[in-house]
Amino acid sequence: MENRKVLVGMSGGVDSAAAALLLLRAGWESVGCTLRLYDNEDIGEPLEGTCCSLEAAEDARSAARRLGMDHYVFNFTGAFRQWVMDDFVDNYRAGRTPNPCVQCNRRIKFDALLRRADELDIPYIATGHYAQTARNRASGRWQLLRGRDRRKDQSYFLYPLTQGVLSRLLLPVGAYDKSAVRALAAEAGFAVADKPDSQDICFVPDGDYAGFLRRYGGMELVPGDFVDEEGRVLGRHRGLPCYTTGQRRGLGVSAARPLYVLRKDAPRNQVVLGGEERLYSRFVWAEDFNWVSLPPAAEPMSVTAKTRYSQTEAAGTLYPEPDGGVRVAFDEPQRAVTAGQSLVCYQGELVVGGGVICRAAPEM
Repeated sequence: MENRKVLVGMSGGVDSAAAALLLLRAGWESVGCTLRLYDNEDIGEPLEGTCCSLEAAEDARSAARRLGMDHYVFNFTGAFRQWVMDDFVDNYRAGRTPNPCVQCNRRIKFDALLRRADELDIPYIATGHYAQTARNRASGRWQLLRGRDRRKDQSYFLYPLTQGVLSRLLLPVGAYDKSAVRALAAEAGFAVADKPDSQDICFVPDGDYAGFLRRYGGMELVPGDFVDEEGRVLGRHRGLPCYTTGQRRGLGVSAARPLYVLRKDAPRNQVVLGGEERLYSRFVWAEDFNWVSLPPAAEPMSVTAKTRYSQTEAAGTLYPEPDGGVRVAFDEPQRAVTAGQSLVCYQGELVVGGGVICRAAPEM
């Protein structure tokens, strides 16, 4: 007889509370847990409304209590500092713009849930992510699929998951629209039914990345030169972390035409500016590509892909690289491709895989 016990990661939001509710209704014996990922002193900020705060843990505990579930809080602050917060600082120091949610999923969240599930002799884990899984009967391989609600689909952030994780992962809300999830939560009487979705990086709740880098990472903002692509000085910048590829506003540079951030040159402490037409790239390279749903390909394949979460994916061709990375040649050039963000590839509803963008070019 199958062991229908599951450890539910509960962030204190409506989605994970609804996931626990759906699992119980489906006959799963559910245990709730919240991961404590950092402390107040780590960031020098109150943790109001974030996924790791004391308030969030209490919201998760309240939902679990209402469902008659046990609830635990597990401490992973040390690992989170090392693999996510320190990595965030290191990337900015190198002139990249990282995606810490992807790194957390790769290094912390799902590994932590599985480790604690094993300690509790629980075979499955679950989260409130808007994505779905399925097993391919022909290959036996587990596959990651988009969530039903395209506006809330979070499969972009889950591409680092392994076959070992997918084989034990339940994603109950992936088959629902967000409005239906809120309705379920309200019907169940959850206090978090109307709780707003978090919009910022959890450990930078005020969105002040430069302030966090100073407080936590000891990074002082070092002014330098704005330059054009020929190296001519156009003005002075306030420090590399204050800028990202594609930015136009807040540069403080006077020119005959609008100028945009094309890239950051960390070794020279320069920000390269140019016209919008110079923001477009047909070719994008990604390293450490994880083939989440398919075996690694040996030949080129048609995909759709996107270079940041907020984009709609575009058609292109994926070329495997000998070093384990990939190159995608887009049919149409893509705007403001940014090193440190993720390139995620799809075939229909299927997530092929993804990797971290290391470079882009308008032509080969």
